[in-house]
Formats: sequence, C-alpha cells, structure tokens
Amino acid sequence: MTEPLRLRALRGATTAEENSSASIAAAVQELLAALIESNGLEGPRVVSVTFSVTADLDACFPAAVARRWAGWNEVALLDCQQMTVAGDLPRCIRLLAHVWMEPQRQPHHPYLREAMRLRPDRSGHN
Repeated sequence: MTEPLRLRALRGATTAEENSSASIAAAVQELLAALIESNGLEGPRVVSVTFSVTADLDACFPAAVARRWAGWNEVALLDCQQMTVAGDLPRCIRLLAHVWMEPQRQPHHPYLREAMRLRPDRSGHN
C-alpha cells in the first residue's frame, strides 16, 4: 500500500543580474526549474508559492512568471517585498512553496547564483 502524500514547505532563493523584467524572469524560471526537478514535482502537487524580493527589484512580479508555467493554473501565487536589512544580499528573490510529496522523499531547497551565500549548506540542488 502506498503511503499518503505529505504536505511540505520548501525554501529557495536566487539573484537577478539586474532589475529588468528579462533578468528577473530568467532567475525565477531557473529557480522554479531547480525546485521542480530536484523534488520530482508536478503542477498538481504544488499548492502555493510565495515570492519575496528585495526592494531593488521592481521591474516585474515573480508570480507573473510562475503563472505561465504549464499546469500551474491552480497554484496560489503571491509576491511581497522582503524586509530591508542593512547588508542584505542585493537583487535577491526568495520563495516558500507548499507542495505534496511522498513521505520517503528527502526535500531539496535550491539556493542558486549569489543566493548560495545565504545557505551554503543547501546550495545548488540540495
């Protein structure tokens, strides 16, 4: 008998090269691809994703980028501004995703690009 899926919270972060729609979109797409690939996710298993961005990113909404993903029309998406803290990583995009996963699967929290500095223990696809 198969165990029921378990609701998990996944974290991740990346940085945009500049404050432009194209740069933000590229960073969000890369982060979502890493999240999905490393956790074996499908659209229906993603319940919600909250994106937060540092105040220096205002060219586009990360949720608008995620909304274009196939199978994500039922995913609750939200954008917010990250709290401003002196010395914080610039042009940073963070996410918190709630997903259904197999209980035996180890969750992976992708920290990409310059955001690897935030969590060196979880950089890349770990």
